[in-house]
Amino acid sequence: MDFKKLTVAAVVAGVAVAVVPWLLPTGPTTGLDAARFLESGSLAWGALVVFAGGLLTALTPCVYPLIPITVSVFGARKAEGRGRSLALTSSYIVGMGVVFSALGILAAKTGQAFGSMLGSPLVVTGLAVFLLVLATSMFGAFELALPSSLQSKLTSVGGAGIAGAFLMGSVSGFLAAPCTGPVLTGLLAFVAKSANTTLGATLLFIYALGIGVPFFLIGVFTVRLPRGGVWMEWVKSVLGIMLVALAFSYLKDAFPWARDTVKTLGAQVGQLPGAAIAAVLATVGVLVGAVHRSFKEGARDFGFKALGVVLVVGALVVRGGALDARPTGELWVRLGLAQPPKAPAWQWHHVMPPKQTPFDPLQFEQVLATAKAEGRPVLIDFFADWCAACKELDRETYPSSMVITQAESGRFLTIKIDATNTEDHLDALMEKLGVEGLPTVAFVHPDGTVMTSPRVTGFLPPEPFTAEMRKVVVQ
Repeated sequence: MDFKKLTVAAVVAGVAVAVVPWLLPTGPTTGLDAARFLESGSLAWGALVVFAGGLLTALTPCVYPLIPITVSVFGARKAEGRGRSLALTSSYIVGMGVVFSALGILAAKTGQAFGSMLGSPLVVTGLAVFLLVLATSMFGAFELALPSSLQSKLTSVGGAGIAGAFLMGSVSGFLAAPCTGPVLTGLLAFVAKSANTTLGATLLFIYALGIGVPFFLIGVFTVRLPRGGVWMEWVKSVLGIMLVALAFSYLKDAFPWARDTVKTLGAQVGQLPGAAIAAVLATVGVLVGAVHRSFKEGARDFGFKALGVVLVVGALVVRGGALDARPTGELWVRLGLAQPPKAPAWQWHHVMPPKQTPFDPLQFEQVLATAKAEGRPVLIDFFADWCAACKELDRETYPSSMVITQAESGRFLTIKIDATNTEDHLDALMEKLGVEGLPTVAFVHPDGTVMTSPRVTGFLPPEPFTAEMRKVVVQ
């Protein structure tokens, strides 16, 4: 890759690291249905990224060289008329999409159990090791492949015709598993944490559409795709970097010391400076060789690529830590480079359980009894460190001046309950209050009655969240 193209690619990577996290959805919103999902602007950006992930998967060595052969087998290139080619190719892609969507629904259905398991350091460590193994494969340390006997059976499924194309599409994801695995693992983990079947089915179908783009170009328009080459290894390097960052993300949420370190780092640099620092790190990492160099081309290239990968992964870590921080970092305030924020801040009166201690149900009941005696409504936020929508509430909703004003004028007593790690007393409380997923914000009436409505289950922007709070005060 010449220096000019490398510089452009590096700058694009830096801008993407800085900007994309602001555009992506972090989880389902309260009352999310299919119509609202499709109309949501942020989820449209998320769908675009998932589509791009599918397209990247199609450009890997597991899939790309087989595209012309596959299209020929189900007959799209020999079909009489473009309409017939369109029907055959669409049938293949839909077959692939149906299977992936089923995986998405399954992941969403098991989402609550998956989220609970993510609180176990042992489970998370195993998942992280699996992701790192996939990453080393993407970097070329070894080749993952299905057993030849299984490959033979899968390739014999389907054939010419619309039904044959559909059947071929339904097994294609398994044939390309060594390369679909990296993106698919992260996507299924996101869907499982959201525990939303609409989200799961839709995103996984969009992922299949991304994979299907080259099939569509060849099958319908008889486009001659570029020859495979070293650029496919660059695509694998991008996927490998994503897997390393994902593995670190899971480890961070499972181990309190790592989670606190990243949070502290984000609080020190702040949201906007953190985005800029991450962009610079990513740009330098790509320039050094995170993508275009190879681990197999000698010690010099190995060293530069390793440094580049570390810088890009570090950029993603800094970006993630700063995403939930205040706009102005504490470090810059101490250095006199920025003014401390003057706006009122959201205050949690109680955070339970305190770090490194078990949940105390007696303390919780005492807090509720005190609020009842004082005639105060109570806001109870159930969250977990692995819950993306919980972080969106913390970042977008609670700091809002209208939410803070309503909490103060309504004399709300606020309680934040950490459900990252499962324990019997905490599980019993969640069952008692009817908490089925995270985040859940439950309200207690000033007379001490736990209210089933209003209740927030998912992300809710400041204005409708304030409206829910008002319902507690007026009832």
